[in-house]
Formats: sequence, C-alpha cells, structure tokens
Amino acid sequence: MERIVDCFLPLSEGSEIIKTVACLKAIKIVNNIILLRTVNQQIPDALKDMDALTIDHLKSSKTMQTIAAHSQMRYTLLYLKEQYLEMGLYALERMVSIAQDSAAGMVYADHYKVSFSGLQSKSPVIDYQMGSLRDDFDFGSLLLFRTEAMKEAVAKMKSDYQAAGFYDLRLKLSEEASLVHINEYLYSEVETDNRKSGEKIFDYVDPKNRVSQVEMEKACTEYLKDVGGYLAPHFVEIEFDKASFEKEASVIIPVRNRIRTIRDAIHSALSQQTTFAYNVIVIDNHSTDGTTEAIREINDERLIHIIPKRNDLGIGGCWNMGVNDSACGKFAVQLDSDDVYSDEHTLQKVVDAFYEQNCAMVVGTYMLTDLDKNPIPPGKIDHAEWTPDNGRNNALRINGLGAPRAFYTPVLREIKLPNTSYGEDYALGLYISRIYQIGRIFDVLYCCRRWEDNADAALDIEKTNNNNLYKDRIRTWELNARIALNKE
Repeated sequence: MERIVDCFLPLSEGSEIIKTVACLKAIKIVNNIILLRTVNQQIPDALKDMDALTIDHLKSSKTMQTIAAHSQMRYTLLYLKEQYLEMGLYALERMVSIAQDSAAGMVYADHYKVSFSGLQSKSPVIDYQMGSLRDDFDFGSLLLFRTEAMKEAVAKMKSDYQAAGFYDLRLKLSEEASLVHINEYLYSEVETDNRKSGEKIFDYVDPKNRVSQVEMEKACTEYLKDVGGYLAPHFVEIEFDKASFEKEASVIIPVRNRIRTIRDAIHSALSQQTTFAYNVIVIDNHSTDGTTEAIREINDERLIHIIPKRNDLGIGGCWNMGVNDSACGKFAVQLDSDDVYSDEHTLQKVVDAFYEQNCAMVVGTYMLTDLDKNPIPPGKIDHAEWTPDNGRNNALRINGLGAPRAFYTPVLREIKLPNTSYGEDYALGLYISRIYQIGRIFDVLYCCRRWEDNADAALDIEKTNNNNLYKDRIRTWELNARIALNKE
C-alpha cells in the first residue's frame, strides 16, 4: 500500500508518546512520523532514531511553517495533544478517503474522549462554515491536511504569531478550500479539561489570555479584509430627539421560573437613582414555581408585569414583547432574572452613554459573582478588546459582547430579536454594529451571578454543539451581509 501521510505530533513525557508512535507506525499508509519538541525537551531513548523538529509553541506561525516545509507526502496529519492517541480501525484510511473524495483542504472527525479513570464517552464536533470564526472552534485534536493546500495557505501567512498561528492557518486555508467534518468516531484521546460548560465559556475574556486574544483579533481582521467582510469605522448617526417617549428608559427583565432570584433583580432595578423617569417591564413567561406570585407581591407603580398570551416565546420573543409595549421607554436596558446591577447608578450611566457616544447600543462591564455578589474567577469582564475602530469586526470572532446591554428602542423595534433563548442578544449586537456605533462603559455596572441553575451552567455536548452551531450560523449570515454591503 502506498505511503502517503506524514505525521507530526508534539513530544511529551512518559509512555504516552511511545504508545502513540507505535499506533501510527502500524498504519500502512503512514510514511514518516516527526516529533515536535521544544528546546528543553529530551527525546526518550526508545524514540532516538525518529526525526524531530524544534519548535517554539505548538500553535505558533513558525510551527505551522515548519510543518508545511517538512511534509513531503500528499497528506499531513497533525496531532495537537500530548496525551495518548488511539486511532480507530482503518480510521486514517477513512480520513484520507474522505479528503480525496471531497477535495478538502482539511478534514476532522468526531471522536471518543477517555477520562483518566478510563471511562469512554462520545465527543462529536460540528460542521465548519464561513462564519466559524471563533478562535476556539473545536476541530478535535487530530487534523488531516491536503499538503498542497496547507503549503499554499502557509505561504499567505503574513504575521508571526505565538498563539494564533494555527488560527491564522485555518482561516487562510478556508479562503480557498473546504474544511470537512467527518461525522464518524475515528479516534480516541484522553480528556484533559473536565470543567463544566459554565466554567469554560469565559476563557476568551480571562485577562490572562489577553495577549493571545490580541493576536487572534489581528488574524481575524486580516481574514475579513481578504474576503471582503471588513467594515471601516463609519457609522450612521442617531438623532435622539426625533422619537417621543413618556419614559426615558425601561429595564427589561424576561423571566421564567426564577423564584430564587427574581425579587433581587426587580428590587435592583427599582432602586436605581436617575434624573429621568423610568419603569421596569417584567415579561413573565408562564412561570410555574411561584415567580408570578413573587412579582405580584411587589407594589410599585413603575413595575409593569406582562404575562404573554402566547406559549411559543423564547427570551428573544419576550424582549420583542417588552420593547414593543407602549410603556417601553426611549432606551431599553437589559437585566437578567438571575442578576443585579452593581449599584443604584447603573441606569443613569447607561443612558448618559447613549448621548455622549451617539450610539444605538451600549454595552457595560460586569463582575462574575456568586449569589451573594462575592467575586469569583475570572472576576471583572470588561471586553477590553472592543475598540471604536475595530470592535464591530472583532465581534464576529468573540462569543459575546458583554453586559449589561442597552438599546435605543426605535432601532430595536425596527430590527427585532430572534425568538430564541440562546444567541438572540449576540445576533442583535452584530446587526446593530453593522450600521451603528456601539457604546462602551468599562466601569463595572452589573453582577453576573453564577449558580447551579444558570442556563449554561452544565450543558451536555449535544446542547453545547447546538448552541455553537447556531452562533456560527449567525456569524455566517452577518458576514454574508457585510460582504454584500461592501459590494454596494
């Protein structure tokens, strides 16, 4: 059988690397196995006869260039973990077959994750699409490239990244070739990140990852310019005096079954000190746990309690109902039923920001806390990556825009939110940023309280994949719209 695959894998300590090498050597289509080692790593005696390349970081630009330069076969296999890799029966042959049939630039596959205790579980991944711009898109750890396509993509790489090299490579690759997901479980790997979904979602805004995030933004912006989706910092001006409202602002609280937290949220909203008139609109989406009764107990003429007649509303649909109610003020300000404002001045700061920054949407800064408002890691989430010049472009890469979010009501009434309970605010933010300036407040305005009943606290892999697939679809729609806008 013809040997058509060169394999590259990071050197690790212990027996894992020896077992992985043995697994790959047993595959007849494998030509050569090359170890990727850092300067201080020592190659085990059992592997002394193997080829090795010295690298700086596994996902750096130089490493991607080095791999492309040293791969001589038709296909290049790259493994991105140091733990033991076990290939399924004829799995590499299957990956090559799909790569040939699809003419893909890269293929990746579903796989099994094995815990340190030996428990095996399925780990499906999702299809890649034009809007799959998240730098943490999960391909799994085993990637098969068509070597020619990989070399062409590497030749287009213009920057020297430490952390964003692989991200830059796959963006360049996707410009000319497809990245194909094989919906088959083709290998097993050891799981090293056993955190719950609610703990992982804040990695990209953790301050310790700031340097790498700057690199990712640069790579993404370059890609957007290449494909015609980059937007220069020119925005439609808002004339706030054209619209007449009885109230200057409304705090919008969608809720369903949050008896433990809804009182806190409403009292936080009603305690705001402002120079203008405002109200609090609670859209109670048919709660069954006592939430409805708790809302009715609060006696304040500023509190508007709406129970929809419909039974098909997600969070976005509840927002649409609240914003289009005649009682809604000029500015609609978000407060989740789990959360509270950091103090009594939040609403004033948000409304002031609309006028000062002439924007259709304002996004504040929040603190991750427990239910008692004690900060928990990573603490302050300020989305410091947002800049007036490039925020609207980088928004296509990141997974959210921050909180609290507030909107100029006439714009929101015109656009409307998707009737979903995940990603609806992100879709709205992308649409608004396409046309209007989004204002930012970098003071902490909001306590995002994490507890066991948060909607994203502990999602299974199927729900996580569905959420990620939907957000990638939102990005795809938005990117296509921006490319069309630029063509006009």
